[in-house]
Amino acid sequence: MRPRVSVQDSALRNGNFSLRISPVRSEDAGVYEAQVESNTGVRSCQVELGVITVTVSPPSPVVENEPLLLSCNSSHQASLVETRWFHNGHPVPTSRTFFSLHGTLSIARPARSDGGFWSCQLRYSDNEIISATYNLKILGFDGPTNPVVYAAAGSAAD
Repeated sequence: MRPRVSVQDSALRNGNFSLRISPVRSEDAGVYEAQVESNTGVRSCQVELGVITVTVSPPSPVVENEPLLLSCNSSHQASLVETRWFHNGHPVPTSRTFFSLHGTLSIARPARSDGGFWSCQLRYSDNEIISATYNLKILGFDGPTNPVVYAAAGSAAD
């Protein structure tokens, strides 16, 4: 996993044998065990790393009015019971524009106003709730609503 992992050597002397993984990948999910041997014996601990990912298809940045699909996946083993989506902190109701099904959110005609932070919240059969956020960028046209622009010959037109 090098160079994505690190251990703070100075912290080891104080009994802190933490492992840092950056950036975390989906395949990093699983159980990690640390063992420290000293004069008094061997001490160990285990921690499970769960990973949640939010992806967009087609990949970001998305072009305005082109359909997109946000997907939320987790390494959690229980059955998925409910998925809730939030845009900039506000719940997203299901409509003709936004359709949610099994950890995915379909946006039929994304507008520039749909850019920003999208969060998914997954609730599992064991009542575990896991969430993640994705910063969605949408490219669009910031021009006049009328597609015809007139400019005088010899001048500049934007």
